[in-house]
Amino acid sequence: MSFTTVEVNAEGVRGTITLNRPDKLNPLSTATLRELADASRWFDQRPDVKVVVVSGSGRAFSSGADVSVFAGADPGVAAQREAADAGRLMAEAIESMRAITIARIQGYCVGGALVLAAACDLRVAADTTRFSIPEVDLGIPLAWGGIPRLVREIGPAMTKELVMTCRPFTAEEGRALGFLNRVVPDEQLDAAVKELAAELAAKSPYTLSATKRAVNAASGEMLSTAGAWSDADSLLTAIADPESRRAAAEYLQRLGGRRPPPDPPRPKADSE
Repeated sequence: MSFTTVEVNAEGVRGTITLNRPDKLNPLSTATLRELADASRWFDQRPDVKVVVVSGSGRAFSSGADVSVFAGADPGVAAQREAADAGRLMAEAIESMRAITIARIQGYCVGGALVLAAACDLRVAADTTRFSIPEVDLGIPLAWGGIPRLVREIGPAMTKELVMTCRPFTAEEGRALGFLNRVVPDEQLDAAVKELAAELAAKSPYTLSATKRAVNAASGEMLSTAGAWSDADSLLTAIADPESRRAAAEYLQRLGGRRPPPDPPRPKADSE
């Protein structure tokens, strides 16, 4: 299988999926979302792979959904609906992957990138990571099944606050909320992820898979993502709404039409 925006590798019991557009901070374009789903299916055909690390190259995990959709020409309703649904299909493919997935998070993790991370089984972040969910500022709802996934991880009140205010937050807050499993100094991120992957890879693949399926089934009983199929319709409605488009234009103007997002407070250990 050929990939252009992600790098996919398997070596023994371990695999990697790396977002590979570092010059753009690894945006989640429709092509990238489809390649992430394809990569998940690629690994499902390799039962020897027990652990897959999902990461971003360069100085960011991902800057989130590609906001150029707001400036592009209308490709037609059917094509828009298909593109708007690509993120949901990506998250479902990552979440249901046979292998245990670890999100390795550094730099910026924005909007749809949090949905990608939430779809992974475990999350390890550098203490300098900046998180934000700017969708409401962009005049669109957080889609791709992001709301139920965040509610399952951090609860309804904090999901409402972070999604509606769009305020940035730090890795330490993410860990305190239960979104992150581990937060480590930036220079220790690779070692921490490698150690966790090795610990998991040493275990029985059947018991790992059985545990993953049981936990996913239990969380699905608490709050299902089955209704996320309609997220694409909410996105298309927001894109057509005049007030939402005005909000998007103002937000993009403030950013100069590009990422990165505003920085949250840095950890005390940061020397920048």
